[in-house]
Amino acid sequence: MNVVIYARYSSDRQTEQSIEGQLKECYEYARRNGYTIVGEYIDRAISGTTDHRPEFLRMIADGDKKLFQAVLVYQLDRFARNRYDSATYKAKLKKNGIRVLSARENISDDASGVLMEAVLEGMAEYYSVELSQKIRRGMDINAEKCLSTGGNLALGFRVDSEKHIQIDPDTAPVVQKIFEMYASGQSMADIIRYLNANQIKTSYGNEFNKNSINRILRNKRYIGVYTYRDKEIPDGLPRIVDEDLFWEAQRIMEKNKKAPARAKAKVDYLLTTKLFCGHCKAAMTGISGTSKTERKYHYYQCVTNRRDKSCDKKTVGKEYIEDLVVNRLRDFLTPDNISTIAREVVDLCERESNNGNTRRLKKLLAENEQATENLLKALESGQAVDIIADRIAQKKKEHEKLSLQLLVETSQHPTPSVKEIRFFLNQFRKGDINDPKYRQGLVDMLVNKIYLYDDKMTVLCNTQDGHFDVDLKEVSSLKGQLVEAGGVEPPSENVSTGTSPGADGLLDFPS
Repeated sequence: MNVVIYARYSSDRQTEQSIEGQLKECYEYARRNGYTIVGEYIDRAISGTTDHRPEFLRMIADGDKKLFQAVLVYQLDRFARNRYDSATYKAKLKKNGIRVLSARENISDDASGVLMEAVLEGMAEYYSVELSQKIRRGMDINAEKCLSTGGNLALGFRVDSEKHIQIDPDTAPVVQKIFEMYASGQSMADIIRYLNANQIKTSYGNEFNKNSINRILRNKRYIGVYTYRDKEIPDGLPRIVDEDLFWEAQRIMEKNKKAPARAKAKVDYLLTTKLFCGHCKAAMTGISGTSKTERKYHYYQCVTNRRDKSCDKKTVGKEYIEDLVVNRLRDFLTPDNISTIAREVVDLCERESNNGNTRRLKKLLAENEQATENLLKALESGQAVDIIADRIAQKKKEHEKLSLQLLVETSQHPTPSVKEIRFFLNQFRKGDINDPKYRQGLVDMLVNKIYLYDDKMTVLCNTQDGHFDVDLKEVSSLKGQLVEAGGVEPPSENVSTGTSPGADGLLDFPS
């Protein structure tokens, strides 16, 4: 497995040697476990209490390239400043199939660990949304007054000290020139070449391209229309471009516009990596096919059946099985189960928060307190009063320093209360069951594996000893959803048997 190392030291107590020590431990861990190190990301003299870590953010972005399967850190506190940030960034990496490994700590990788990460990630998102709503209310107030709501301004404008949007005398002529060139018949390519040759930059400080020119030509702010979300306020801004010139540019753009290519619709299979065949225990993955009536069908099929037909598991309709799972998962979130999940997450958080550094600091504090106690006894017996008094004062300062370090360490790994998690899960249960993101969240949080038989479905949850069965015979919508492996359309369609699926997971139906 290919892995990269992330290392960091803060500016207050650590040095370059700290990085060398972290790298040494990580390389040794990789050697013991047979991992291949393919890169290093190192932030020097940067605290973990900030997200402005250039190498860390570059590593997260590089995860999209899918060149490595894991991030290896010396200790988990090197990865993120607190558990909520850790859950958020782990979720971003997880989308690319990347895990986080610790050279010094055991990260729970079982069902309970997955549950904890999912709950904390969900809580972080829930409270983030709540905060963004408060911020948006403040932005709405500014928008009503046609003031700046923050963020990047369009080229040609600037903001004064009272948040009023004014014309920028340095860049507004550039906007006027762009409209004049386009209205005179020059192409976007001509305009881009002219601007870049004269080293004129966009409002972001970048070179111009077709997208940036297109955004400028379509921006109604240049004719004085203040825009915010779905609201438009005429004469809310000072004008940079004459209306006749603006609308002439729109007419030319419409004339030159070509019909966009028809994009192939992407189908997300909600139960990928979670759904397994009850007969042979192999994974069930998504397939699709088109009938002679041009109707598209989507299914889950046992990979053994797809490969060599040695398993006779029936193929199941995608929409049917996904709706069934999502509804049963929401039913699973009863008050009793919510309380059980909350207790399990808190217990695991407390166990994992007691990491190596926390234990070290607690041990040093205990030794300090014992030494102070011994000095006090010596003082009471009349031994070298002045010397012992000085040593007691030193121990007191040391105790204060260690206590502060322990406070900082524990604050970086906060443990939510049972009450907080219960509140979040109760709110989560009320989500929109048709929202794809909500459906995915339910599955990721609660499901470890699902075994699908012809007559029942067994759902293994991420909670300890949590599982439930669904009797498919009692589900009224079952008819027509489970079909024989040889043909994948419901019998009601009266369509001929299709060919066996190829490696691409697509089916072709006879015409």
